[in-house]
Amino acid sequence: MDLSQFEERKRGHIRHALDLRHQATGLSGLDRIHLRHEALPDLNLEEITLASTCLGQPATNPFYVAGMTAGHADAVELNHLLARACAKRGWAMGVGSQRRDFESREGGLLGEWQKLRIELPELTLFANLGISQLIDAPLARLQELIHSIHAQALCVHLNAIQECMQPEGTPQFKGGLQALEKLSHASGAQALDCPIVLKETGSGFSARTLKKLSTVNLAAIDVSGLGGTHWGRIEGARAEETKSDFHSQAAQTFANWGETTVDSVQAAAQELAKHPSKPEIWASGGVRSGLDAAKLIALGAHRVGYAQPALQAALQGEEVLNQWMLQQEFELKVALFCTGSRDPAALRQQQGVWQWTTNAI
Repeated sequence: MDLSQFEERKRGHIRHALDLRHQATGLSGLDRIHLRHEALPDLNLEEITLASTCLGQPATNPFYVAGMTAGHADAVELNHLLARACAKRGWAMGVGSQRRDFESREGGLLGEWQKLRIELPELTLFANLGISQLIDAPLARLQELIHSIHAQALCVHLNAIQECMQPEGTPQFKGGLQALEKLSHASGAQALDCPIVLKETGSGFSARTLKKLSTVNLAAIDVSGLGGTHWGRIEGARAEETKSDFHSQAAQTFANWGETTVDSVQAAAQELAKHPSKPEIWASGGVRSGLDAAKLIALGAHRVGYAQPALQAALQGEEVLNQWMLQQEFELKVALFCTGSRDPAALRQQQGVWQWTTNAI
């Protein structure tokens, strides 16, 4: 694929991600979770803090903007806007896929990320590469990619359904688990000098997959469950535009494929408690409010991420984005106060704070 085709694909991803038809709305499972109201919290609202930890380090709050878009010139301004807002509010941020930067030093955006780093040295930033690229990646090239943006972690993304539906996709995952094992357990000169985060991209994790990961030394797992942007649907829409009927029809068949965000977090809370490295649970996929965030924290999540809503706010400008972030923070504080939780960790550790409900609350 030439550079212009690559950039057009990435622009198409943004356009389709904003189309509500490609959101798995109502499938996250969050409307099945009810947080029990504490009518007499032994707290004042101003005592509530969102302070948490991120990969073992103190953090202002438990929020992050998930990696979404990179690899084309139009993404530069958008990512700079998101990064400035995240640095201001103390949110973490994942960059979009760095496959283009990884595969070629020409035509990539490493220089732009480096400028951003100089401007925002305090920003918690995560590098991002797909499992297909990681399998045969030389350690030196990985280190270069991470160091170029002074990333606090390397996110390795899993996107099996997207790669299958994408005509130019790379669904070559064979050896992925072994590559993760090797990289995460290497020592000395062969060791990666930052934590590894394994993340899905909208289809979640089953308990079966999480059990397989017991041999991998991970700092965190971002479940990114079904309920938000569905990349199978997006690639199906792109296939319609390019007259690839084979892929577009398959995308319709698999339009609801995946494990819900709620089911993924619950599975992670159960399975990762047995994991030797005790990875943090990061929850994303259909999160649309601070109350949604609170529900996921109550289920066991350490951090909560947003993608499409953050993108939508950013496209309306810096002021709208900042107000949207403030809204998420305030709503989480209200949920903490009304459950009698001083901070996110207290909510996560409460017993009996949530229940299943048959009605949307």
